[in-house]
Amino acid sequence: MNKLTSRIDKERLLLGLAAPVLAVVAALVVTALVILATGKNPGSAFSDMMTYGFASDSQVYILNKATTYYLAGVSVAIGFRMNLFNIGVDGQYRLAAFFAAVLGGALTVPGWIAIPLILICAMATGALWAAIAGILKVTRGVSEVISTIMLNSIATAIIAYLLQPGKLAQLEQGGTVVSTKPLPSSSYFFSINTGPAGELWGFIFIAAVVGVAYWFVLGRTRFGFDLRTVGQSESAASASGVSVKKMIATSMIISGAVAGLIGMPTLLNDSYAYSNDFPAGIGFTGIAIALLGRNHPIGIALGALLWGFLERTTNHLEFQGYDKEILGVIQGVIVLCVVIAYEVVRRYGLKRQQQKVGAELAAQAAAPTKKQEVA
Repeated sequence: MNKLTSRIDKERLLLGLAAPVLAVVAALVVTALVILATGKNPGSAFSDMMTYGFASDSQVYILNKATTYYLAGVSVAIGFRMNLFNIGVDGQYRLAAFFAAVLGGALTVPGWIAIPLILICAMATGALWAAIAGILKVTRGVSEVISTIMLNSIATAIIAYLLQPGKLAQLEQGGTVVSTKPLPSSSYFFSINTGPAGELWGFIFIAAVVGVAYWFVLGRTRFGFDLRTVGQSESAASASGVSVKKMIATSMIISGAVAGLIGMPTLLNDSYAYSNDFPAGIGFTGIAIALLGRNHPIGIALGALLWGFLERTTNHLEFQGYDKEILGVIQGVIVLCVVIAYEVVRRYGLKRQQQKVGAELAAQAAAPTKKQEVA
């Protein structure tokens, strides 16, 4: 029995490793073909990417970017675990960052008070904006995909209206940039000086705490079990006494609260204000990263690092004479290969499991016949 258990565990481990390895190999092959089609040498491109990507300043840049991307991935993954597609993460984090920046610029209290207030404001704004979609789904049956897309547009319009001189913004840099009132230096989040490589944003530790909380709540608590149960089968969850509507609304609120933190690394460690060039589209990047990481906190972290690495190195390739569109192609190819690879491995694993069950049933059916022959 122990030998059989050991063999099954090893096979599961191999299947778990096969998916990412297959995805990486397929992505490299397709990417190489794309680079070849542009008339360039893929070997030189990959070599330049590795050399530049592992430079010390690039590593700091990648970690800073991965901090933001990781929060986006976790936010999306919370919805995915509930079988919800929260496309509204992008609008939730931008609206949260905007109002958090407005609050931070108006505060005159010490930083140890201001920073928690800014974070609470951001999380509350993101949660409230996501709650609208959750309430619409549980009370009116409105698809969260449709409602969050509309809420993204509304959030963009609200920010555009309020981000004007005379409202909640002011002109900066000789009248070329419109931004909220800058945060006082006391409200800056700490950074780690790495010397010539630059400064590592301290918010990376907050992102790590969010990842641990995500792992613990979903994997080690009754609430997390109920959430995953509803995501797998609403009827089974309802039969076991779980309030499906309550879990849907709650998961959307939690997803929105985490989304509210996405803009905080940029706000508190870099820009110190919300302007018309504040990073946009990170919420959609979070969807790709959550898919890459299979909604697992460690997988999401690896996906965020990979995304930061690709962004850093492919931007460098543009200066080496490669087409600038190569980044989008590589990112799309990787996501597509990961989705296909995991599905192929999943189907193979299911087939193998069915074969084992069939073999065991056949062996049990044959056992009485052998006993009768002996008798």
